[in-house]
Amino acid sequence: MDWVYIEDLKGRLNEDIEIRGWLYNKRSSGKIRFLLVRDGTGVLQGTIYSPDKDHPLFRTFDELTLESSLILRGKVREDQRAPGGLEMSISDIEVVQIAEEYPITPKEHGISFLMEHRHLWLRSRMQHSVLEVRTELIKAIRDFFDGRGFRNMDTPILTPSACEGTTTLFETEYFDQKAYLSQSGQLYNEATAMAFGKVYCFGPTFRAEKSKTRKHLIEFWMVEPEIAFATLDDIKVLGEDLIVSIIERVLENQKEALDVLERETAPLENIKKPFPQITYEDAIRVLNEKGNSISFGDDFGAPEETALSEHFASPVCVTHFPAKIKAFYMQPAEARPDLVLGMDILASEGYGEIIGGGQRIHDPALLEEKIKEHNLPREAYEWYIDLRKYGSVPHSGFGMGVERMLSWLCGIKHIREAIPFPRLLYRLYP
Repeated sequence: MDWVYIEDLKGRLNEDIEIRGWLYNKRSSGKIRFLLVRDGTGVLQGTIYSPDKDHPLFRTFDELTLESSLILRGKVREDQRAPGGLEMSISDIEVVQIAEEYPITPKEHGISFLMEHRHLWLRSRMQHSVLEVRTELIKAIRDFFDGRGFRNMDTPILTPSACEGTTTLFETEYFDQKAYLSQSGQLYNEATAMAFGKVYCFGPTFRAEKSKTRKHLIEFWMVEPEIAFATLDDIKVLGEDLIVSIIERVLENQKEALDVLERETAPLENIKKPFPQITYEDAIRVLNEKGNSISFGDDFGAPEETALSEHFASPVCVTHFPAKIKAFYMQPAEARPDLVLGMDILASEGYGEIIGGGQRIHDPALLEEKIKEHNLPREAYEWYIDLRKYGSVPHSGFGMGVERMLSWLCGIKHIREAIPFPRLLYRLYP
């Protein structure tokens, strides 16, 4: 008898098969017992029918507790009344383990309790759906870049220097010297872009930010493309294409998950390119008109990003930020050297920044000057300066945060639900 996953059942109707999974729910009605079983790919209703109230399968049914692991054997047929439109007539139940009393029940639980039990909360329908969309999102990202001829280049997690600023680094010992957990793979991406033309890296990044907003994680995943000879305008178009491609893929393949999450999809369906584009100075004016007291030279925080992304019906691209609030490697604007050729793409519906990037400095003398201005140790960046000495070219790239993108796609309120095991300011367990 073949073991079949629930998502593959439609090709195995009326055959003797087995399903391996966990008890999701059960109920009885007269001479029929109903079992809802999940196996990670879906939920299937199984039925036991007998006029004999002491039938052995009825006794097994009575013993089963929520999340007990079991193997069902029988035939599956179509039945539109059943969840998913399929139902199994159970001929045998093999119990793998009778679960202890399950701590997560249909009653309301506080978020602290649910986070303490995150390893179990993942099994709930809503959390499962979010992570199904996450899987689709990651596949869509890889397919997008692979399909455009980008090479995936892995970058180090342990680094000798900062990328986004020294105040948010996690420091660790590396034998007889200091090392830091990577804030971004960008600097190393620039090296591989000079070797391969267009590349991307995809992996975990770490920021020691003492932030408790709904949009921040300490450890998160980021995809970062980098392209030799590309300008700010080139990567703005690439970012738009990536976002639109992801949205189309998720809407097409994850309708059921979005329905479970009660995500209204019309705002996503209406997103078209090109996105509106405004400068940082224009954004300041918009925010001031909305009553925000931000001034020129201030960086956007969560309230500013939210206000801007609520102002537009689609994602918006903000460009030309003050140099003093951006990283040392940003290329200054030719006519306004106090501004840099950087961009942030903010998601609509108040979800804020999902992409940040820009054009990199390609002049070695200017890069050395900026390293000095930012009080960074020159010796840690010798190799990075080297890239500008041997065939330097303008080049650009960006980073997209997976969890922020996922939060927007799913319409969830807090980013902690966008990753299986979130690392937050005061949470490292489980």
